[in-house]
Amino acid sequence: MKRWLTFAWIAALRFLAEGRMQTGFILSGIAIGVGVIVFMSAMLTSVQTNFTNRVLTSQPQIQIVPPDEVARPLRLHDDGVIEAAIVQRPTQRILSVDQWQTILATMRSRQDVVIASPTVSGSALAVRGDASRSISILGMEPDDYFRIVRVPDYITVGDSSLGSDDILVGVDLANDLGATVGDKLNVTTAAGGSRILTIQGIFDLGSKGANERNTYVALRTAQSLLDLIGGVTTIDLTVTDVYAAETVAQDIQATLPIEADSWIKTNAQFFTAISAQNLSSTLIRLFVGLSVAFGIAAVLVVSVLQRSKDIGILRAMGSSRGQILRIFLIQGGVLGFLGSLVGSVLGAAALLVWHRYARQANGSELFPLVIEPSLFLSSAALATLTGVVAGIVPALRAASLDPVEAIRG
Repeated sequence: MKRWLTFAWIAALRFLAEGRMQTGFILSGIAIGVGVIVFMSAMLTSVQTNFTNRVLTSQPQIQIVPPDEVARPLRLHDDGVIEAAIVQRPTQRILSVDQWQTILATMRSRQDVVIASPTVSGSALAVRGDASRSISILGMEPDDYFRIVRVPDYITVGDSSLGSDDILVGVDLANDLGATVGDKLNVTTAAGGSRILTIQGIFDLGSKGANERNTYVALRTAQSLLDLIGGVTTIDLTVTDVYAAETVAQDIQATLPIEADSWIKTNAQFFTAISAQNLSSTLIRLFVGLSVAFGIAAVLVVSVLQRSKDIGILRAMGSSRGQILRIFLIQGGVLGFLGSLVGSVLGAAALLVWHRYARQANGSELFPLVIEPSLFLSSAALATLTGVVAGIVPALRAASLDPVEAIRG
Protein backbone atom coordinates (compact mmCIF):
# COMPACT_ATOMS: atom_id res chain seq x y z
CA MET A 1 0.00 0.00 0.00
CA LYS A 2 2.90 2.36 0.73
CA ARG A 3 3.89 2.51 -2.90
CA TRP A 4 0.58 4.24 -3.61
CA LEU A 5 1.27 6.91 -0.96
CA THR A 6 3.34 10.02 -1.37
CA PHE A 7 6.30 10.78 0.84
CA ALA A 8 4.29 13.28 2.90
CA TRP A 9 1.60 10.69 3.64
CA ILE A 10 4.11 7.99 4.60
CA ALA A 11 5.97 10.34 6.97
CA ALA A 12 2.74 11.70 8.50
CA LEU A 13 1.32 8.24 9.23
CA ARG A 14 4.66 7.06 10.64
CA PHE A 15 4.86 10.04 12.99
CA LEU A 16 1.31 9.32 14.20
CA ALA A 17 2.08 5.63 14.70
CA GLU A 18 5.25 6.29 16.68
CA GLY A 19 3.50 8.72 19.03
CA ARG A 20 0.74 6.25 19.92
CA MET A 21 -0.04 7.70 23.34
CA GLN A 22 -0.38 11.26 22.07
CA THR A 23 -2.36 10.09 19.07
CA GLY A 24 -4.68 8.05 21.29
CA PHE A 25 -5.36 10.97 23.63
CA ILE A 26 -6.12 13.44 20.88
CA LEU A 27 -8.30 10.90 19.04
CA SER A 28 -10.27 10.36 22.26
CA GLY A 29 -10.72 14.11 22.69
CA ILE A 30 -11.88 14.56 19.10
CA ALA A 31 -14.21 11.57 19.34
CA ILE A 32 -15.85 12.93 22.50
CA GLY A 33 -16.23 16.38 20.92
CA VAL A 34 -17.74 15.03 17.71
CA GLY A 35 -19.94 12.65 19.72
CA VAL A 36 -21.33 15.60 21.68
CA ILE A 37 -22.02 17.51 18.46
CA VAL A 38 -23.76 14.51 16.86
CA PHE A 39 -25.80 13.76 19.99
CA MET A 40 -26.92 17.35 20.56
CA SER A 41 -27.65 18.03 16.89
CA ALA A 42 -29.70 14.87 16.38
CA MET A 43 -31.60 15.34 19.63
CA LEU A 44 -32.51 18.97 18.86
CA THR A 45 -33.47 18.03 15.31
CA SER A 46 -35.75 15.29 16.65
CA VAL A 47 -37.37 17.66 19.15
CA GLN A 48 -37.93 20.37 16.55
CA THR A 49 -39.25 17.93 13.95
CA ASN A 50 -41.67 16.44 16.47
CA PHE A 51 -42.90 19.86 17.62
CA THR A 52 -43.26 21.09 14.05
CA ASN A 53 -45.21 17.99 13.01
CA ARG A 54 -47.45 18.40 16.04
CA VAL A 55 -48.19 22.00 15.11
CA LEU A 56 -48.69 21.31 11.40
CA THR A 57 -51.01 18.33 11.90
CA SER A 58 -53.25 20.12 14.39
CA GLN A 59 -53.91 23.38 12.52
CA PRO A 60 -53.91 24.75 8.96
CA GLN A 61 -50.74 26.29 7.61
CA ILE A 62 -52.66 29.33 6.35
CA GLN A 63 -56.14 30.42 7.32
CA ILE A 64 -58.16 32.88 5.23
CA VAL A 65 -60.71 34.87 7.25
CA PRO A 66 -62.98 37.84 6.49
CA PRO A 67 -61.54 41.26 7.42
CA ASP A 68 -62.52 42.75 10.79
CA GLU A 69 -65.48 45.07 10.94
CA VAL A 70 -64.28 48.61 11.61
CA ALA A 71 -66.33 51.45 13.08
CA ARG A 72 -65.75 54.84 11.39
CA PRO A 73 -66.51 58.31 12.76
CA LEU A 74 -69.73 59.94 11.51
CA ARG A 75 -69.41 63.11 9.45
CA LEU A 76 -71.95 65.71 8.50
CA HIS A 77 -72.64 65.75 4.78
CA ASP A 78 -72.46 69.51 4.21
CA ASP A 79 -69.28 70.81 5.83
CA GLY A 80 -67.45 67.56 6.66
CA VAL A 81 -67.44 68.21 10.42
CA ILE A 82 -66.92 65.07 12.51
CA GLU A 83 -70.09 64.40 14.49
CA ALA A 84 -68.87 61.37 16.49
CA ALA A 85 -65.09 61.33 16.54
CA ILE A 86 -64.72 58.75 19.32
CA VAL A 87 -65.78 55.27 18.27
CA GLN A 88 -65.51 51.88 19.90
CA ARG A 89 -64.47 48.69 18.19
CA PRO A 90 -67.67 46.83 17.26
CA THR A 91 -68.29 43.28 18.37
CA GLN A 92 -67.19 40.89 15.67
CA ARG A 93 -70.13 38.92 14.29
CA ILE A 94 -69.79 35.55 12.62
CA LEU A 95 -69.36 36.57 9.01
CA SER A 96 -68.96 34.58 5.85
CA VAL A 97 -65.96 35.08 3.59
CA ASP A 98 -67.29 37.23 0.75
CA GLN A 99 -67.38 35.34 -2.56
CA TRP A 100 -65.71 32.40 -0.90
CA GLN A 101 -66.36 30.01 -3.80
CA THR A 102 -64.32 32.24 -6.13
CA ILE A 103 -61.55 32.60 -3.55
CA LEU A 104 -61.53 28.83 -2.95
CA ALA A 105 -61.17 28.18 -6.70
CA THR A 106 -58.36 30.76 -6.87
CA MET A 107 -56.52 29.12 -3.98
CA ARG A 108 -56.82 25.66 -5.50
CA SER A 109 -55.35 26.96 -8.75
CA ARG A 110 -52.22 28.39 -7.10
CA GLN A 111 -49.02 26.41 -7.59
CA ASP A 112 -47.85 26.98 -4.01
CA VAL A 113 -51.13 25.75 -2.43
CA VAL A 114 -51.58 22.00 -1.93
CA ILE A 115 -54.99 21.75 -0.24
CA ALA A 116 -57.77 24.30 0.28
CA SER A 117 -60.78 23.48 2.46
CA PRO A 118 -63.75 25.70 3.44
CA THR A 119 -64.79 25.62 7.09
CA VAL A 120 -67.40 27.14 9.40
CA SER A 121 -66.63 27.73 13.08
CA GLY A 122 -68.42 29.23 16.05
CA SER A 123 -69.38 28.73 19.69
CA ALA A 124 -72.18 26.53 20.99
CA LEU A 125 -73.48 24.78 24.10
CA ALA A 126 -73.43 21.00 24.35
CA VAL A 127 -75.97 19.49 26.75
CA ARG A 128 -76.35 15.90 27.91
CA GLY A 129 -78.76 15.36 30.76
CA ASP A 130 -77.87 17.75 33.56
CA ALA A 131 -74.36 18.38 32.24
CA SER A 132 -73.55 21.20 29.82
CA ARG A 133 -70.32 22.57 28.40
CA SER A 134 -69.37 25.47 26.15
CA ILE A 135 -67.81 24.13 22.94
CA SER A 136 -66.32 25.35 19.70
CA ILE A 137 -67.92 23.87 16.59
CA LEU A 138 -65.95 23.46 13.39
CA GLY A 139 -67.81 22.33 10.31
CA MET A 140 -65.84 21.09 7.30
CA GLU A 141 -65.68 18.69 4.38
CA PRO A 142 -63.83 15.67 5.87
CA ASP A 143 -62.18 14.51 2.63
CA ASP A 144 -60.22 17.77 2.30
CA TYR A 145 -60.01 19.01 5.87
CA PHE A 146 -58.63 15.80 7.34
CA ARG A 147 -55.69 16.10 4.93
CA ILE A 148 -54.90 19.45 6.58
CA VAL A 149 -55.64 18.68 10.23
CA ARG A 150 -55.14 14.97 10.77
CA VAL A 151 -57.97 14.40 13.22
CA PRO A 152 -58.29 10.68 12.27
CA ASP A 153 -54.74 10.13 13.59
CA TYR A 154 -55.88 11.24 17.05
CA ILE A 155 -59.11 9.22 17.26
CA THR A 156 -59.02 6.98 20.36
CA VAL A 157 -62.58 5.59 20.28
CA GLY A 158 -64.92 5.24 17.32
CA ASP A 159 -64.01 6.62 13.89
CA SER A 160 -63.80 9.90 12.01
CA SER A 161 -66.64 9.39 9.52
CA LEU A 162 -69.16 12.23 9.71
CA GLY A 163 -72.79 12.29 8.63
CA SER A 164 -75.14 15.23 8.90
CA ASP A 165 -76.13 14.22 12.47
CA ASP A 166 -72.67 13.15 13.74
CA ILE A 167 -70.08 14.93 15.88
CA LEU A 168 -66.47 14.27 16.93
CA VAL A 169 -65.56 15.36 20.48
CA GLY A 170 -62.42 15.51 22.60
CA VAL A 171 -61.69 12.97 25.30
CA ASP A 172 -61.92 15.59 28.09
CA LEU A 173 -65.27 16.91 26.84
CA ALA A 174 -66.61 13.35 26.66
CA ASN A 175 -65.48 12.75 30.27
CA ASP A 176 -67.07 16.03 31.47
CA LEU A 177 -70.38 15.12 29.86
CA GLY A 178 -70.14 11.46 30.85
CA ALA A 179 -70.57 10.50 27.20
CA THR A 180 -69.08 7.93 24.85
CA VAL A 181 -69.44 6.87 21.23
CA GLY A 182 -73.10 6.50 20.24
CA ASP A 183 -74.45 8.92 22.86
CA LYS A 184 -76.55 11.94 21.90
CA LEU A 185 -75.70 15.60 22.54
CA ASN A 186 -78.10 18.52 22.30
CA VAL A 187 -76.10 21.29 20.61
CA THR A 188 -77.48 24.83 20.58
CA THR A 189 -75.98 28.13 19.39
CA ALA A 190 -76.56 31.82 20.10
CA ALA A 191 -77.96 32.16 16.57
CA GLY A 192 -80.90 29.97 17.60
CA GLY A 193 -79.75 26.77 15.92
CA SER A 194 -80.36 23.50 17.74
CA ARG A 195 -79.53 19.93 16.75
CA ILE A 196 -79.35 16.49 18.34
CA LEU A 197 -76.01 15.04 17.30
CA THR A 198 -74.55 11.55 17.83
CA ILE A 199 -70.97 11.13 19.02
CA GLN A 200 -69.22 9.27 16.20
CA GLY A 201 -65.66 9.43 17.54
CA ILE A 202 -63.56 10.68 20.45
CA PHE A 203 -60.12 12.20 19.82
CA ASP A 204 -57.11 13.20 21.91
CA LEU A 205 -55.14 16.14 20.49
CA GLY A 206 -52.67 16.11 23.37
CA SER A 207 -53.99 19.42 24.76
CA LYS A 208 -56.55 19.57 27.56
CA GLY A 209 -57.91 22.90 26.34
CA ALA A 210 -58.44 21.58 22.81
CA ASN A 211 -59.91 18.30 24.07
CA GLU A 212 -62.42 20.20 26.24
CA ARG A 213 -63.69 22.61 23.57
CA ASN A 214 -62.96 21.45 20.02
CA THR A 215 -65.66 19.51 18.17
CA TYR A 216 -66.00 18.62 14.49
CA VAL A 217 -69.18 18.29 12.43
CA ALA A 218 -70.09 18.22 8.75
CA LEU A 219 -69.99 21.55 6.90
CA ARG A 220 -73.74 21.78 6.30
CA THR A 221 -74.48 20.91 9.92
CA ALA A 222 -72.35 23.82 11.17
CA GLN A 223 -73.89 26.17 8.60
CA SER A 224 -77.36 25.26 9.86
CA LEU A 225 -76.46 25.59 13.55
CA LEU A 226 -74.71 28.96 13.12
CA ASP A 227 -77.36 30.36 10.73
CA LEU A 228 -74.78 30.71 7.97
CA ILE A 229 -76.47 28.80 5.15
CA GLY A 230 -74.25 28.80 2.08
CA GLY A 231 -71.42 30.64 3.81
CA VAL A 232 -68.06 29.77 5.34
CA THR A 233 -66.08 31.63 7.99
CA THR A 234 -62.62 30.47 6.97
CA ILE A 235 -60.70 28.76 4.17
CA ASP A 236 -57.86 26.56 5.44
CA LEU A 237 -54.78 25.94 3.33
CA THR A 238 -51.63 23.87 3.22
CA VAL A 239 -48.70 25.00 1.06
CA THR A 240 -45.78 23.33 -0.68
CA ASP A 241 -43.16 24.94 1.59
CA VAL A 242 -44.34 25.13 5.20
CA TYR A 243 -41.61 27.60 6.14
CA ALA A 244 -42.69 29.96 3.34
CA ALA A 245 -46.27 30.06 4.66
CA GLU A 246 -45.97 33.64 5.93
CA THR A 247 -44.71 34.86 2.54
CA VAL A 248 -47.59 33.09 0.77
CA ALA A 249 -50.10 34.51 3.29
CA GLN A 250 -48.86 38.06 2.72
CA ASP A 251 -49.09 37.58 -1.05
CA ILE A 252 -52.67 36.29 -0.76
CA GLN A 253 -53.66 39.16 1.52
CA ALA A 254 -52.13 41.69 -0.88
CA THR A 255 -54.12 40.40 -3.85
CA LEU A 256 -57.51 39.64 -2.26
CA PRO A 257 -59.85 41.60 0.07
CA ILE A 258 -59.38 39.16 2.93
CA GLU A 259 -57.02 38.48 5.84
CA ALA A 260 -54.59 35.55 5.72
CA ASP A 261 -52.87 34.28 8.87
CA SER A 262 -50.03 31.77 8.60
CA TRP A 263 -49.05 29.21 11.21
CA ILE A 264 -45.73 31.05 11.55
CA LYS A 265 -47.52 34.23 12.62
CA THR A 266 -49.89 32.48 15.02
CA ASN A 267 -47.07 30.45 16.63
CA ALA A 268 -44.55 33.22 17.22
CA GLN A 269 -43.56 31.84 20.63
CA PHE A 270 -42.84 28.45 19.06
CA PHE A 271 -40.43 30.03 16.58
CA THR A 272 -38.79 32.03 19.36
CA ALA A 273 -38.13 28.78 21.22
CA ILE A 274 -36.81 27.14 18.04
CA SER A 275 -34.48 30.09 17.42
CA ALA A 276 -33.18 29.89 21.00
CA GLN A 277 -32.54 26.15 20.58
CA ASN A 278 -30.71 26.71 17.29
CA LEU A 279 -28.56 29.42 18.88
CA SER A 280 -27.64 27.22 21.83
CA SER A 281 -26.86 24.32 19.50
CA THR A 282 -24.63 26.56 17.36
CA LEU A 283 -22.77 27.83 20.42
CA ILE A 284 -22.22 24.28 21.67
CA ARG A 285 -20.82 23.23 18.30
CA LEU A 286 -18.60 26.31 18.17
CA PHE A 287 -17.04 25.81 21.59
CA VAL A 288 -16.65 22.06 21.13
CA GLY A 289 -15.04 22.69 17.73
CA LEU A 290 -12.65 25.24 19.26
CA SER A 291 -11.64 22.80 22.00
CA VAL A 292 -10.99 20.10 19.39
CA ALA A 293 -8.96 22.52 17.25
CA PHE A 294 -6.79 23.63 20.18
CA GLY A 295 -6.27 20.00 21.20
CA ILE A 296 -5.06 19.03 17.72
CA ALA A 297 -2.85 22.12 17.51
CA ALA A 298 -1.31 21.42 20.93
CA VAL A 299 -0.46 17.82 20.02
CA LEU A 300 1.07 18.84 16.70
CA VAL A 301 3.13 21.59 18.33
CA VAL A 302 4.52 19.04 20.77
CA SER A 303 5.15 16.70 17.85
CA VAL A 304 7.14 19.41 16.05
CA LEU A 305 9.27 20.02 19.13
CA GLN A 306 9.86 16.32 19.69
CA ARG A 307 10.67 15.63 16.06
CA SER A 308 12.73 18.69 15.29
CA LYS A 309 15.82 16.53 14.67
CA ASP A 310 13.84 14.23 12.38
CA ILE A 311 12.56 17.26 10.52
CA GLY A 312 16.13 18.63 10.25
CA ILE A 313 17.36 15.32 8.83
CA LEU A 314 14.49 15.24 6.32
CA ARG A 315 15.32 18.79 5.26
CA ALA A 316 19.04 17.94 4.99
CA MET A 317 18.18 14.92 2.80
CA GLY A 318 16.40 17.19 0.33
CA SER A 319 12.82 17.38 1.57
CA SER A 320 11.25 20.67 0.60
CA ARG A 321 9.48 23.05 2.92
CA GLY A 322 6.24 22.20 1.11
CA GLN A 323 6.63 18.48 1.89
CA ILE A 324 7.29 19.21 5.58
CA LEU A 325 4.26 21.51 5.60
CA ARG A 326 2.06 18.80 4.06
CA ILE A 327 3.24 16.19 6.59
CA PHE A 328 1.74 18.09 9.53
CA LEU A 329 -1.33 19.23 7.66
CA ILE A 330 -2.00 15.58 6.78
CA GLN A 331 -1.55 14.62 10.42
CA GLY A 332 -4.16 17.20 11.48
CA GLY A 333 -6.61 16.04 8.80
CA VAL A 334 -6.13 12.34 9.63
CA LEU A 335 -6.60 12.99 13.35
CA GLY A 336 -9.79 14.97 12.66
CA PHE A 337 -11.19 12.38 10.24
CA LEU A 338 -10.47 9.32 12.42
CA GLY A 339 -11.75 11.12 15.50
CA SER A 340 -14.96 12.07 13.67
CA LEU A 341 -15.60 8.44 12.70
CA VAL A 342 -15.22 7.23 16.26
CA GLY A 343 -17.19 10.22 17.56
CA SER A 344 -20.06 9.61 15.14
CA VAL A 345 -20.33 6.01 16.34
CA LEU A 346 -20.26 7.15 19.98
CA GLY A 347 -22.86 9.87 19.34
CA ALA A 348 -25.20 7.49 17.48
CA ALA A 349 -24.85 4.86 20.20
CA ALA A 350 -25.58 7.43 22.92
CA LEU A 351 -28.67 8.57 20.97
CA LEU A 352 -30.02 5.03 20.67
CA VAL A 353 -29.42 4.31 24.37
CA TRP A 354 -30.99 7.61 25.43
CA HIS A 355 -34.00 7.06 23.17
CA ARG A 356 -34.38 3.53 24.50
CA TYR A 357 -34.46 4.46 28.18
CA ALA A 358 -35.78 8.06 28.21
CA ARG A 359 -39.55 7.48 28.35
CA GLN A 360 -42.70 9.31 29.28
CA ALA A 361 -44.67 8.42 32.39
CA ASN A 362 -46.87 6.00 30.42
CA GLY A 363 -43.85 4.20 28.94
CA SER A 364 -44.12 5.64 25.42
CA GLU A 365 -41.22 7.35 23.66
CA LEU A 366 -40.64 11.03 24.31
CA PHE A 367 -40.61 11.71 20.57
CA PRO A 368 -39.59 9.92 17.35
CA LEU A 369 -35.83 9.88 16.85
CA VAL A 370 -34.64 11.55 13.65
CA ILE A 371 -31.10 10.67 12.53
CA GLU A 372 -30.05 12.25 9.24
CA PRO A 373 -27.08 10.72 7.34
CA SER A 374 -26.02 14.24 6.35
CA LEU A 375 -25.29 14.93 10.03
CA PHE A 376 -22.50 12.32 10.07
CA LEU A 377 -21.10 13.49 6.74
CA SER A 378 -21.05 17.13 7.85
CA SER A 379 -19.48 16.19 11.20
CA ALA A 380 -16.72 14.21 9.46
CA ALA A 381 -16.05 17.05 7.01
CA LEU A 382 -16.05 19.66 9.78
CA ALA A 383 -13.72 17.65 12.02
CA THR A 384 -11.32 16.95 9.14
CA LEU A 385 -11.28 20.61 8.14
CA THR A 386 -10.77 21.61 11.78
CA GLY A 387 -7.82 19.23 11.97
CA VAL A 388 -6.21 20.69 8.86
CA VAL A 389 -6.75 24.29 10.05
CA ALA A 390 -5.42 23.43 13.52
CA GLY A 391 -2.30 21.96 11.90
CA ILE A 392 -1.44 25.10 9.93
CA VAL A 393 0.56 26.85 12.68
CA PRO A 394 2.57 23.75 13.72
CA ALA A 395 3.12 22.92 10.04
CA LEU A 396 4.46 26.40 9.31
CA ARG A 397 6.72 26.15 12.34
CA ALA A 398 8.05 22.79 11.19
CA ALA A 399 8.58 24.01 7.62
CA SER A 400 10.49 27.07 8.82
CA LEU A 401 13.04 25.06 10.90
CA ASP A 402 16.64 25.47 9.82
CA PRO A 403 18.03 21.98 9.10
CA VAL A 404 21.37 22.57 10.82
CA GLU A 405 19.88 24.12 13.96
CA ALA A 406 17.21 21.42 14.10
CA ILE A 407 19.82 18.61 13.98
CA ARG A 408 21.97 20.30 16.61
CA GLY A 409 18.72 20.80 18.57
